[in-house]
Amino acid sequence: MSNKTYRAAVVGLGMIGGADQDSADKLGQSVAKMDGTHTGAYQKNPRIKIVAGATRDLGRRQRYEKRTGAKTYADWREMIDKEQIDIVSVATYSPAHAEITIGCAAKGIPVIYCEKPVATTLPDAEKMLDAARRNKTLLTFNHQRRFDPNHRRLQKAIAEGQLGDLVSATVQWSTGRLGNVGTHVIDELIMLTRRRIQAVSATLDLSGRPDCRGSDFHDPGAFGTLKLEGGVMAAIHAPDYAKIPGFHTEIYGNKGRAIVKGLAVILESADGKIDNWAAPADGVTSMDRALTEIIDYLDKGTPFSVGPEEGVHTFEAIVGFHASHARDGAWTALPLKGKDREIEIKTG
Repeated sequence: MSNKTYRAAVVGLGMIGGADQDSADKLGQSVAKMDGTHTGAYQKNPRIKIVAGATRDLGRRQRYEKRTGAKTYADWREMIDKEQIDIVSVATYSPAHAEITIGCAAKGIPVIYCEKPVATTLPDAEKMLDAARRNKTLLTFNHQRRFDPNHRRLQKAIAEGQLGDLVSATVQWSTGRLGNVGTHVIDELIMLTRRRIQAVSATLDLSGRPDCRGSDFHDPGAFGTLKLEGGVMAAIHAPDYAKIPGFHTEIYGNKGRAIVKGLAVILESADGKIDNWAAPADGVTSMDRALTEIIDYLDKGTPFSVGPEEGVHTFEAIVGFHASHARDGAWTALPLKGKDREIEIKTG
């Protein structure tokens, strides 16, 4: 068994990247209540040493150095030029993901752990995939549910037919923000059903909720329907202002249904049997689990459990919502074509 220590760096030292509570306070969030942060996962793993971090924000750099002892840089380019890095987290806002990911891949960094949503345009997302392939870099996106044990258990149960033939699904969340929040829930649906999205019919919620990241960003909620492979239909309910708590997904088959509330699962069979799976309470976050798989990949070349193409497909579906809305909710097929591919999603 390898005991090699891998060198990690983080670009973007805010809430999710740097576990910076000062940054989280500005967004009304709590670092302690999150399903992991990049820095938190690195600090908890004995096989990882955080060697560097980068951000333009001086206060974040100073706080990061105090929390981690790592050297910090104002420019990520200088950081990757000067530091030997095995794993880099790209935890900036999404407009910078493509440039940083492509630059890190070109530098030969073996693993890039990128935040979601993937990018702000589909061509940029595809350039990220191409850069990772050319440079033999493992690129993965932070869709945490991919690594949650209850989600994996449910994915297996559905594949083994415990719900029977899948018919439909409903997905809802309370905060709008189709790009930043909806990316998790849409990816969850793709993961659990193991079905790609074939078409989108959608209406954006243009009630005008201010974006928590500032006036330069606009990430509305939405209502719509997804057509998945095999004829499975999924209804999406994600208005900007709603009273429903958290994430709620229901998947229906002809033998039962699964209800996912956050990281907890309820499995109901047609004969009335109910099985409750509580959210994990072992203190191990989904990001901790993802990092364990990354280390296995670095140690032994173990194939990674999810390819970056999955994250790009989820992002393409989000772009499809905007394309459909522009045509008054008309069905819009995936993969997108023509000018639909050029739509920019102004997520933070």
